[in-house]
Amino acid sequence: MPNYYIDLGSSTIKVYCYEKELKLLEEHSIYFKNDFDAEKGISESNLKELCDYFAGIKNQYDLKYYNTYIFVTGIFRNLIQIRKQELVKLFNDKFDLHFNIISHGIENYYLGKAMENDYNGKKVLIINMGGKTTELVTYVGTKITDTMNLNLGVADLLNNFSEVNNKYSGNTVEEMENFVAERLSTIELDKDYDCAIFTGGEERFELLTGFNLVENTLFNDNIHKYMLSLEDYIKGTEKVFNDISIEELYALMPSNPKWMDGARSGAIIPLVLFKMTNVKWIIPSDLNLINGVINDLK
Repeated sequence: MPNYYIDLGSSTIKVYCYEKELKLLEEHSIYFKNDFDAEKGISESNLKELCDYFAGIKNQYDLKYYNTYIFVTGIFRNLIQIRKQELVKLFNDKFDLHFNIISHGIENYYLGKAMENDYNGKKVLIINMGGKTTELVTYVGTKITDTMNLNLGVADLLNNFSEVNNKYSGNTVEEMENFVAERLSTIELDKDYDCAIFTGGEERFELLTGFNLVENTLFNDNIHKYMLSLEDYIKGTEKVFNDISIEELYALMPSNPKWMDGARSGAIIPLVLFKMTNVKWIIPSDLNLINGVINDLK
């Protein structure tokens, strides 16, 4: 009998089922940052869309309290306690489901479990970026040696660069890089990483948009098949900004085109981090915290 695991972040909801293996069933984007107020809560329109979406998936997949696990992150952590309690009560009363807002520390733990691997002795930087936050985890060999949470995400770029989602971006990669570099100017990071793994649907995105991926020769975990050089990451990002229209990006993901609204902005924070840490090779990854939840059960 399958169990269902739901990753509910600042802008995207991902629904998984797990029986013998983990399978992504669907995803749906809602921009909870729009008209968000920590004291008042998420906007009425977003709350309605959230409830309508859960009503649909509850019926479609027969979600029950005992077979469904919701992990809520990102902007929901910023709500005052009473607003959090209201969402917990709403989901309990309306759907008989638990609205579980997890801490940054727990998210880091599950990210670490998701990426738990023998990296062939390499020093690896894991980058997990969301709408409002970015988590960094360092692996050396098979051990986590450091974690860091950044209060910076895709939404910050979307809020500050209004022309990035024009047909072709009206904002340049360079000016957005400079913005992020300034925001991260007080952060100190190691500069001896062998590679970086960029998680959260990045492999799918880079395959869809034609980044120059080559066989991963740094380590073999039977999951991460590809890598690309920093130079090719920059070229791919410029292509997404300047050569692929926003309509073409939407068409690449017809089941959830709104996800692509963060595609251009979402390339910039990792790019700055790659340069700050002197990373030469990037491993795109589709793993996220739900993979860590499953690994933790094994």
